[in-house]
Amino acid sequence: MATVLKNISEIRRFFHRNEDPVYFISATNFNLLGLDEWCKNFKYICYIDCYSGKHPNTFVPSEQPHAEFQSIEDINNYLLQHKEVIDYIKKRGGKPKFVFLMFDEETERLSKELGADVWFPKAKLRQSMDNKIETVRIGNKAGVPSVPNALAEVTSYEQLREVCEKENLGHDLVLQSAFGDSGHTTFFIKNEADFRRHESEIIGEGEIKIMKRINCRGAAIEACATKEGTIVGPLMTELVGFKELTPYRGGWCGNEMLATAFPPKVRQQARDMTFKFGEQLRKEGYRGYFELDFLIDKKTGDLWLGELNPRITGASSMTNHAAFAHADAPLFLFHLLEFSKKKFNLDVDELNARWADPANIDGWSQMVIKHTQDSVDICTQAPETGIYKMKEDGSVVFDRFDYHRRAVESENEAFFLRILQPGDYRYEGADIGILVTRGRSMTKSFQLNERAKKWIHGIKRAVDGKPLPVAQAAPDLADPAFKIM
Repeated sequence: MATVLKNISEIRRFFHRNEDPVYFISATNFNLLGLDEWCKNFKYICYIDCYSGKHPNTFVPSEQPHAEFQSIEDINNYLLQHKEVIDYIKKRGGKPKFVFLMFDEETERLSKELGADVWFPKAKLRQSMDNKIETVRIGNKAGVPSVPNALAEVTSYEQLREVCEKENLGHDLVLQSAFGDSGHTTFFIKNEADFRRHESEIIGEGEIKIMKRINCRGAAIEACATKEGTIVGPLMTELVGFKELTPYRGGWCGNEMLATAFPPKVRQQARDMTFKFGEQLRKEGYRGYFELDFLIDKKTGDLWLGELNPRITGASSMTNHAAFAHADAPLFLFHLLEFSKKKFNLDVDELNARWADPANIDGWSQMVIKHTQDSVDICTQAPETGIYKMKEDGSVVFDRFDYHRRAVESENEAFFLRILQPGDYRYEGADIGILVTRGRSMTKSFQLNERAKKWIHGIKRAVDGKPLPVAQAAPDLADPAFKIM
């Protein structure tokens, strides 16, 4: 084995011969689906069995009593204390390495008890980077500007107006508190009535990001900050707030990846800004995988930094299965390389230039389908994971089991990953599953296209539930329910 890895071929071979057990621990394995085929001894430990036991590298322990989960961190901490998980890890031996979608300091403590290394920057650092207020400041240092904004604590509507007048932001505003996702902590404020509706979620929350509201569309891009420089993936569209998919206004509900979704100038500008942001993250002490959201002003075409996710995300599956990833290596493999302590030399500029080539980007889309009705029942039937076909009349039928999205042969087929299981509560905002298709799910004007609507309708028709027993109260669900991917 080479002492220093000098090229992509040697990096790929290094992981194909990896002997250290690496575990992705999360509610599902969706975010890093397929990584087990690039890294030997890579296993998934999950809370939800999306595959009914058919995935060869996924371990799901039996359910045991636990407190109501309030976050992904809670799920991971539950798994790390589960006897079947502990036995599984010890039986496989070696020095385990853990990667997570989300984790906290308790996760780090439990990992240490199991003798495992967490292959991500410390939770404390990640949390500080995840702060939307801090993101603005890091972006400013990197020369990556956010939408015209002010950072200030809000004490009243009158004081908010004073801040906006001083900073010339106008009064049509978007306010965000430091933490939160899927539109849960984003507030659109035009007047005092809007403010009164959300003031309990704004006042007392510390510094608030107060932005001038622009007419924009969202975009996402993932990258990895390594010692050799920041490796940048392709720019993706974002599906946001479609009522067919999510009950949350402004909530993320999917992505598309295709070379022509944005003009070449916008794609290159986003890549340049992401590279600069990644280089600044390295200076701040952060390394590894991250994702940036960008906002593109529809009127001017200006590109603005939206937010930072210092981690893998719901879009990671798109990045790590793109054509360029199969030609070279998935972006997350460079994250594993960075934390492996293996010495490597890499021409990051050459790699980034190759990944910017439209020829290396094939067209895919994913839609995260939630229960959008204001109702609660018990799921009795949900479509299983696998490949589905759309018939000529627009109906959707199950065709075959698979856990590879690349098994999708045409735009009349789709890969569906089941999240909602029979026996689960089905409530407003509950994840039903993720649908991955070839081609676009939106029109050129970034609205859901007819094919996407038929796919959503077809999947939802296959979900059924029964009313709660008369004597049973509705569950005390977290409000808002947290996102699990």
